[in-house]
This record gives sequence, C-alpha cells and structure tokens, in this order.
Amino acid sequence: MDKVFKALADPSRRELLDLLHEKTGQTLWQLCEYLDITRQTVTRHLKLLEDANLVVTIRRGSEKLHFLNPVPIQEISERWIGKYERGALRALAVLDRTSRMFPV
Repeated sequence: MDKVFKALADPSRRELLDLLHEKTGQTLWQLCEYLDITRQTVTRHLKLLEDANLVVTIRRGSEKLHFLNPVPIQEISERWIGKYERGALRALAVLDRTSRMFPV
C-alpha cells in the first residue's frame, strides 16, 4: 500500500488517473496532449502508477494502452476511510436511538 500512497502523492499522477477515469485505454501520446510536461516525465509517472497497480497496460500492435485500475484506491477506502466512517455511523445510530427514547 506504500506504493499506492507514494503514487497518489504527486499531482501530475493524480491528474493522469483522472484522465484515465474520464477515458480509459489511452496511449501515452493521448495522455501527453492534456499535460504540460514532457513525454519522458509522463512515462516515468505512468511507470510508477503501474508499479503501484493503479494503471494496467495492454499492448495493441505497436501501441500501449493504459487503463485505470481502481482496486487499490478501493482498498485504501476500505482500510483507512471505512473504519473511521463506521465509528461515526455507530455514533449517529446511538444518537438516533437516544433521540427517539427522549424526544425533545
């Protein structure tokens, strides 16, 4: 999970993920059209995203297509965000039960 957090720490990589969320299966050249950084920098960012399993690639002839893999982000949500939400939801449930027992 450290690789995922490291990958998400950079705004350019988050922008790449947003681009792939809008339209998945893009080539390097297509992604470069939207970013104001060099192709080599985009390539490095994509490699880091691949290493974190946030991007999956498939070769189609001479092209390499990049696809968003949302699973690692879902795992972060379940592990780091979900457990904090559960406590808040329990507190709200107790508050709801209490307010029904002692109406104002």
